[in-house]
Order: sequence, then structure tokens, then C-alpha cells
Amino acid sequence: MSTSRLVLLMLLLNVVTVAGGVGATYWLVKPEAGAVAGDGQQARPAKPLQYEFFPVEKIIVSVRGDGREHYFVLDLALQAQASDKPKQFEQAEPIVRNSVVAYLSALPFEELRGMQIAELQQRLELVLFEDFASKNAAVPFEHVLVNKLLVQ
Repeated sequence: MSTSRLVLLMLLLNVVTVAGGVGATYWLVKPEAGAVAGDGQQARPAKPLQYEFFPVEKIIVSVRGDGREHYFVLDLALQAQASDKPKQFEQAEPIVRNSVVAYLSALPFEELRGMQIAELQQRLELVLFEDFASKNAAVPFEHVLVNKLLVQ
């Protein structure tokens, strides 16, 4: 077999191999005919949820650390799904303030200082839900959002 025929044969085998790989990938990745539209109906976009927010401003927490007092100032927002029934946010605010101050003032300054906002929100939610449950009070919110955090 001559060199030119050998090169041509190798080129042909490479083209067939690449085409087979592309075809197999397309066959494995392509969407199913019924998966996109589900029994002939077009997929409808989900209706966006509406939320209500209640601000809890200027929660001031004093924390000891490094031989001196440090202060944390928090602004929170309580998030709940909007509904026809009015939420009782105003009645929940004293419990929220008390729980946040009690929890954060017990933590060391360095731990509070190094905490990420997402972790702080999760911890506050957990503490607030537990505190509301211990007081047998209805929780008028679903999430706690930290809007402002000042550290001195």
C-alpha cells in the first residue's frame, strides 16, 4: 500500500470516528419529543410569588471582646408570602428583637465578626423559629433578611 493511500485511509477513519462521536453525543443529549411540551401543551412559566416585608430596624447588640465593648447594629426584614389575610408583624417585633439580642450577645465577638451574612440569616431564622415555638406564638414570616450590619 502506498503512503498516499495509507494517509487517505487514516483520514477517512478519523472522519468516520468523529462523525460517530458527534452522532452519539447528539442522540444521548437531545431532548425527548414529549419532554419539552408535555402532551402537546406548551410549558407555562411559573407565576412569580408576591412577598410582604416588615422592617425591624436598629437592633443594637453589645458584645464583649478584646478587653472592650463592641457594638453590632442590625437592620432586619421579615419576609412572608403576600396573602389576603394581614400579617401580625407588629406583634412579633418585640419577640424578634428580644431573640436576636439574646442570641447575638451570647456569641463571642470574633465569631460574629467573621460570620458570613447568609450564615447569620440562617442562624437567626433557626433561633427565631425556636423562640416563637417555645412561646407558643404564631410565626408571621418565613425568612429573615439582614439588610444592614454595622460593627464597631
